[in-house]
Formats: sequence, structure tokens, C-alpha cells
Amino acid sequence: MTHTALNLPQRDLRGIVMVFCAGVLWSTVGLGIRLMEDALVWQILFYRSVSLSLLLYVVIRLRSGRSPFALARATGLPGVIAGLSLVGAYTGGIYAVQTTSVANAMLLFASAPLLAAVLGRVILSESVRPQTWVAIAVACAGIVVMVWDKTGDSALRGNLAALGSATGFAVFTVALRWGRAGEMMPAVFLSGLFAVPIMGAICLGSGLSLVVSPHDTALSLGMGVFQVGAGLILYTIGSKTVPAVELTLLSLAEVVLGPLWVWLALGETATANTLLGGAVLLGAIAGNALSGARRKPPPPIV
Repeated sequence: MTHTALNLPQRDLRGIVMVFCAGVLWSTVGLGIRLMEDALVWQILFYRSVSLSLLLYVVIRLRSGRSPFALARATGLPGVIAGLSLVGAYTGGIYAVQTTSVANAMLLFASAPLLAAVLGRVILSESVRPQTWVAIAVACAGIVVMVWDKTGDSALRGNLAALGSATGFAVFTVALRWGRAGEMMPAVFLSGLFAVPIMGAICLGSGLSLVVSPHDTALSLGMGVFQVGAGLILYTIGSKTVPAVELTLLSLAEVVLGPLWVWLALGETATANTLLGGAVLLGAIAGNALSGARRKPPPPIV
């Protein structure tokens, strides 16, 4: 069946390349966190959110000609919920990478679209296709296999944080659909504005200094610009001409490449359970997309 018959956007090679490149940039989160010297999740997010907010302010202003603050306010309560859910997703994502393997964390992040389908059904009364329910059941089985051999307290906390991060991204998705947001940039900009004072307060309240090493500061700021911000910009532009099924499949590049970078750079490997369970999880997501997914999923920003 052709894309035209499905009333989907006409395929655009430039859009596909942009979305794929966005996934490549997002996939570097694990490597970026692994290269940190001493900075903890709160400190990393503080600096990453500063640079992300500044970048999005400039981009939104140039693209829309309007005040980014006004556009963020216009998102209303759904935008606030979306922004706060991203703060939670970012926090869980970085903590997960710091406490479990990158492969495990990235694969668990990939469950976000299926979690969004469940939340959309519960909160927005959206219909869920039978094939999606099957995919969710298969994905749950894959997750069980992935975490089966992770019995240590640290690994368990990391896995729970990764699932919490995926839930945060799912809430972000549902909040955007609830608010019928045309673009995600204002909500992501809002998440940066929320994250800076929240992370700053957590650091000060827990006795952590906001001053970290020049290496960690530069890396955190760079992640905000290149890993999150540039990826979001490419995805926002490219996704306008890419059918939803291809967006879902292209987003899997982030999950596959994330563990690859840390393996090539640092020699970090994944367990057999992670690989087997992850293959089942990715198969469920790909199968759901190929069976007829129509919606464009937002990206898993960490």
C-alpha cells in the first residue's frame, strides 16, 4: 500500500537523513555520561539545561519570529506537564546510564512509545490497536529477560530509573497530544527553564557544588547543544515529511548505536540477557510500527 493511499506525508530523503542524524546525536548520551570525570546527574543536568535553553531560545526566535517565552506560555498546562515530565525523564536517563550498562539503559528507554500508547488509552481514551497490545506484551517479556540477571542494588536502581525515564518520555508524548501541540520545541524549551532552577536547588540542598571541573562543564554544555538541542532541531524539521512508521523505525537507530559507541570507545559490553531481551523489545517496537502505526512519536531526549 502506498504512502499516498495512507494519506501520509510524501517521502523526502532529506527528512529521512535529518531524522536519522538526530538519532545518531541522541545515541551519544551514554558515551557523554561515561566520559564525565566527577559530575553527578544533578550537576550534569544543570549545565546541559543551560546550554539547551539558550540554543532553543535562539532557534525558536529565528524560526517563528516570536518570543520563545510567549510560545512556551501558550502551551498552557499541557506544556507545563510535558516540560516537567522531560525533566524527570532526563534525570532518570542520566542516573540509569551512571548505574547500569548503556545497552541496558538505552534499550529500556525504547519502551517509551508503547508506554505512551497505554497512557494515551488511560488518560485520553485513545484507541489502541490489537497489534499494539500484542507488541506491549512481547515488549514486557523482553524487559523481564533483560533485567533477569541484574540482581544487584545498583543495577536494579538503574533499571528502574531507565523505565522511569521511558515513562517520563511517554507522559511528554501524551501531554503534547492532549495540548494538540504542533511542535515540541516550546515544551522542550520549557523543560530547560524548569530544569535549571530545579537542579540548582537540588545541588545546593544536598551540599553539591555548582562548580565542576572544566572538563565536565564543557562536556555537559556540549551535550545540551549537540546531543539534545541539535538532535531536536533536526528531528523537528525532518519529521514533517517522514511517515510515522519510518519515524518509529529510524528512532531505533538511537538505541542500537548508543551501546555501539561505548563499546568502540570504552570497551563496554552487554550481557547475553540484555542482548536477547533487547532484541525481543526492539522486535516488538518494529513489529508494531510495521503493522500500521500512524502517529509521529517524539524523540527519547536524555
